Amino acid sequence: MILRGKTVFMSGGSRGIGLAIAKRLAQEGANLAIAAKTVTPDPRLPGTIHTATAEIEATGGKALPLLCDIRDEAAVAAAVGRAVETFGGIDIVVNNASAVRLTGTLETPVRRYDLMHGVNGRGTFVVTQACLPHLLEAENPHILTLSPPLTTDGKWFRAWPAYTIAKYTMSLFTLAWSQEFAGRVAANALWPRTVIATAAVANEIGGEAMMRAGRKPEIMAEAALYILSQPAKICTGRFFDDEVLIAAGMRDLSVFDVEPGAALQVDFFVEPLPGMGGFDATTGVHA
Repeated sequence: MILRGKTVFMSGGSRGIGLAIAKRLAQEGANLAIAAKTVTPDPRLPGTIHTATAEIEATGGKALPLLCDIRDEAAVAAAVGRAVETFGGIDIVVNNASAVRLTGTLETPVRRYDLMHGVNGRGTFVVTQACLPHLLEAENPHILTLSPPLTTDGKWFRAWPAYTIAKYTMSLFTLAWSQEFAGRVAANALWPRTVIATAAVANEIGGEAMMRAGRKPEIMAEAALYILSQPAKICTGRFFDDEVLIAAGMRDLSVFDVEPGAALQVDFFVEPLPGMGGFDATTGVHA
């Protein structure tokens, strides 16, 4: 149990990739503080902070549900305070919460722009800032942000500029913190090479067909565990994808495929490998 006694503060985490990561870290002994704002189940996006807590505890781990809108500085400070009071400190921050709207400039309402930038960029900053004093006292502190590798290729900005810039803001903070806190706190990003089969993908992005061309969230959980188990002083400033597991010694990633043998669908912001479907970066349509 390589994370025994470590405390993870996670934004989001009531479903999907965040929940898979939380459960896997709990299996390795970590305490999970789940800071999210979902307390009422949604038929299209199941999962709340309370159901997540129950699933984490079913693995044998300890979890603290924290009702929190990460755009609210005071609410985040209070949630961090409760986590520290409950578990004694914070060793790891996982910036998982994110908002998405795949529309162009003319089709994106300003309120939706504000939501994406408030959650993705500002929320990541607010959560990390509040946790940093505790991370700086931890033995092997890590910040892990679910955001894509940085690029100067303008094609990824054509179809969904507001969402793309909101996600890249998270990545820019990753790079900034890896330099600002070099040798003291690790800051890395993790992004899936393929579509990950979650309710959000089914309902908001590509439907059931895309789900079948994806991988299970557990691949991201295993990748996160590997990254967070590395020495913080030397493993920082990296933009990982889930194929870091190959470097970790796992040779067959097909065990995570939703539909064995199906052609995999590459995720946004990632170039497809041979045999993978991709997104047309100009139109945003699956190709």
